[in-house]
Amino acid sequence: MTSLTHPRLSGLGRNPAAPQDVLVRLAAHRAGRRGIGRRRGMLADAVVEALLTYGDEVGAVGLHGDRVSPAMRRRIAEHPDPAIRDAHVDFVRAMVDRGVALGIEDLEEAYGSPRTALAGAPDPKLRAVVAEAWHDRPPAVQARLLADPDPAVRAAATLREHPGVPPEWRDRCLADPAVRVNVARYVPLSPDRFARLIRSGDEEVFEAVAGNPHLTAEMVAQLLESDDLHVRVAVAQSRHVPEEARARIYALVAAEDRKGNIEVPLLLDWALNDPHWLREAPVSERMRYLESPHTPFRRVLASCHDLPAEAWQRLDADPELSVRRAAARRPDTPSDVLERLVRAGGDVFPLRPSLVDHPNYPRHTLRTLADEENPQVRYAALQDPELPVAALLRLASAGESFLRCGVARHPNVTDALLEQLLSDPEPGVADEAAANPVLRVSRMSRILVAAGL
Repeated sequence: MTSLTHPRLSGLGRNPAAPQDVLVRLAAHRAGRRGIGRRRGMLADAVVEALLTYGDEVGAVGLHGDRVSPAMRRRIAEHPDPAIRDAHVDFVRAMVDRGVALGIEDLEEAYGSPRTALAGAPDPKLRAVVAEAWHDRPPAVQARLLADPDPAVRAAATLREHPGVPPEWRDRCLADPAVRVNVARYVPLSPDRFARLIRSGDEEVFEAVAGNPHLTAEMVAQLLESDDLHVRVAVAQSRHVPEEARARIYALVAAEDRKGNIEVPLLLDWALNDPHWLREAPVSERMRYLESPHTPFRRVLASCHDLPAEAWQRLDADPELSVRRAAARRPDTPSDVLERLVRAGGDVFPLRPSLVDHPNYPRHTLRTLADEENPQVRYAALQDPELPVAALLRLASAGESFLRCGVARHPNVTDALLEQLLSDPEPGVADEAAANPVLRVSRMSRILVAAGL
């Protein structure tokens, strides 16, 4: 995390080019330790020793596993301060006590037992966290978790569709209040099971059933007149809903949107609510949704890669940006389509692969984006590792801090420009500048001296 008061130290701590002696000196400062904690890979023994000398149990939490050498693991295990010695174990156990899911490897390391043993541990909180963390557990383990006496464990075991609920367990789980909502979302439902769930009177169960991808046409027909907004949206995505009924539901939802219901944009725009069943339908059935007036259907259609050429012509020109972006992720997207899409609204960099990383993207045109009006588009220009310094200078003067951060990370940044960014009033920019591996070691030393290190 960036230090708000000493961002150059926190950035320097995670700089991959920072030599060992710089890291040892940084360890004497809290902001430096914070940055070192974000480094990837194993830490040198001398750096770990410095962290143990100057740090506390909070910093020691990250000193475990392949972050430290076997020698330093022994050093930590023999540390005279139990808070340091047991920092990682205490942290993991505290998270388990709070019900926070962790990686299964972290649990095995902290408790010193294999996952098979942890799944049957005496503490139900631990069993629940294991059930949430161990995604590929075998059927025998899943059966034990489904039969667990603690409802929180059973709930964790049924949270996801995989490893799922075996057919012989479905009736039992659907009758269990602790897991009924979870299971109703994804298990195939017989008419009798469906009727029992609907009669339960539980709104959460009703909403879960409405989103079940295995509903029959008869089941969907019974849900069509629901007054619940979540149920309406879920049912509207079903393959069994007649188009006129779907249009009526969307019109009702749109009316709620006009009233200012803040849930509507989330329900309609989140891809989690999209009709994902459409991907498995025959191409002929999918193509019927090419002209659907409802964005979620066109967005799912655009995520399929086996459509005929005429479909891509329509999807690449779709009025909705999310549909055009989904279509552009197919392997053979034309370069002009990719460039036009990025130039129109930028890229979505948290999603990987990004559009500019597409093999067909004309990367030689990236630098031409640097002068576009939209700052999101200008940011895409920074994906050119050889972006001219003149363009970097213009972007570094932008009012948007995310653009200055992008320049601070850029491999072609000059010493003079990096110096400017190290003094940026936005801590995140200064942090990024200090973390840039092109920063000279001599400048790193001056940062340390200025901090009294």
